[in-house]
Amino acid sequence: MGKAVPRAIKMRANTLIRLLPEKFSRDFEKNKRVIDSFDVQFSKVDRNLIAGFITRKMADKAN
Repeated sequence: MGKAVPRAIKMRANTLIRLLPEKFSRDFEKNKRVIDSFDVQFSKVDRNLIAGFITRKMADKAN
């Protein structure tokens, strides 16, 4: 069983997916680089949580 993802992380990730769905994929490393390219800087932990949540959402969407 995995660690629970905070609501703020889910909200940010869902907003990014809604606004830029074509930039994200099922690849965690690629998603981290995409998030790093934004002007808004996230902490390392937040960036990884957001990228991981997006990766999971994109994998669920593909199935």
